Amino acid sequence: MGIYLNPGNERFFQALNSDIYVDKSMLISVTNKKINTEQKYICVSRPRRFGKSMNLGMLAAYYSRGCDSKNMFDNLSAAKDESYLKYLNKYNVIYINMQDFLSGSKNVDDMLELLKQSVTIDLEDSFSDINLHKELGLAYSMSRVYDKTGIPFVILIDEWDCVMREHMKDKEALKAYLDFLRSWLKDKSYVALTYMTGILPIKKYGTHSALNMFMEYSMIKYSGLNGYIGFTNEEVEMLCRKYDMDFEDMKAWYDGYRLGDTEIYCPNSVICSISERRFDDYWVETETYEALAQYIAMNFDGLHDTIEKLLAQQPQPVNTRTFTNDMITFANKDDILTLLIHLGYLGYDAENKTVYIPNKEIADEFVVSMQATGLWKETIDTVMKSRKLLEDTLKCNSEAVGEAIEKVHERNSSVINYNNEQSLRFIILIAYYYAKEHYDIVQEMPSGKGFADIMFIPKPKTDIQTYPPMVIELKWNHSAEAAISQIRNKNYPAALESFDRVLLVGIGYEKDGKKHQCIIEEYKITDF
Repeated sequence: MGIYLNPGNERFFQALNSDIYVDKSMLISVTNKKINTEQKYICVSRPRRFGKSMNLGMLAAYYSRGCDSKNMFDNLSAAKDESYLKYLNKYNVIYINMQDFLSGSKNVDDMLELLKQSVTIDLEDSFSDINLHKELGLAYSMSRVYDKTGIPFVILIDEWDCVMREHMKDKEALKAYLDFLRSWLKDKSYVALTYMTGILPIKKYGTHSALNMFMEYSMIKYSGLNGYIGFTNEEVEMLCRKYDMDFEDMKAWYDGYRLGDTEIYCPNSVICSISERRFDDYWVETETYEALAQYIAMNFDGLHDTIEKLLAQQPQPVNTRTFTNDMITFANKDDILTLLIHLGYLGYDAENKTVYIPNKEIADEFVVSMQATGLWKETIDTVMKSRKLLEDTLKCNSEAVGEAIEKVHERNSSVINYNNEQSLRFIILIAYYYAKEHYDIVQEMPSGKGFADIMFIPKPKTDIQTYPPMVIELKWNHSAEAAISQIRNKNYPAALESFDRVLLVGIGYEKDGKKHQCIIEEYKITDF
């Protein structure tokens, strides 16, 4: 057993012994199917703190010949798979974290040399009876081991893309690094499986990739590994029952990433929330707000407007195909949005090809980052005043609400899109930003004889006496009375019949004078 060669099962032992452990061992059934096949190269990219490293520790414990891990896995779900015993502790495993080598080197060339020397030393110690001919390189030494023992290697690489992130402007260094990985791994008979993880997908050069043998699984291309990276909805619900945490609050704070039909949560945030018995921003604490601020400060073809709409809970279209998988080559706003998907700051809806802010934790980070850039002063001012607007609405202070909406509209809408109902809808959603603390906000909700513009539905466990449901109807170039009449005539509160009372909020906007009116009425559901 060496430092990098067959390192043992201690890392996985620590994970199993943790207060909170979620069994992800069925990932092994997936990797076992790819052993010694054309699909034996796997690259998994996920945001920080999504459990990538823990899965690598589990794979090392399972495959490594340097330990006996049967007792660890016998009670896990992987033991039910028919391939479980076939591959258990049967391979020479090389497990490396690229960040360790990069941190201990002056440049990428030194890093690669350190890596090759370190792994070769382990090979020499473990196979002292084999002449490795190390002067011919690491790949040749590993070929010698495989030739003499007949046992291939499982290669596990963590933080594979740290070079791409820390030397992003050094094109020659990046190319040298990718060329090394290709020459070390591609078409080598000694490789039974390569599983590497990082944040970014594999870098492209032109239309080709230096590592085109890899099957990639990312926040955009995920089919096959949906439930193995990150906590699923079912797993979080189980944890909430076990540790007596509110599941709906957990969803609001940390859910929102959709991988096909699978919802995933950031494991770090869920575990921290359970451990500290409170909901707070945990994932974003692992990196400063500048990481997000530097990207949203770039205003490629209307990126700033897109960010504002995302903050207002309006998903935006994105083309992810032009992204070159690095952190400096941006041709348009879609490239920025795609990077933010991979970094975990945005969710991606593959069916509709749209992006959105996934949850409250990330929305809070956007607000902080927008404040830091100083580019969204009007929007941030609106967000900061949204608590007062909600209070005035709940007090049925129609005049104050109308004046506030008018000011927000003036500050946040351009001359081009000022005069339309869609602009007014966006303004309402931004103006009531704070309301998301207490309400689920639904647009175009079917109810009664039509579709209500915006409904504010109290979240579970919300005090409905303080925060009753609200129906907001918007009328462009019509009066607030017309908006209230439409709510009544079409019986929009019908969808809220389980509540005792509802606030009706009619907002009218006069095109010529750019004046806003508001009428707020309180009614019992039985009045309809």
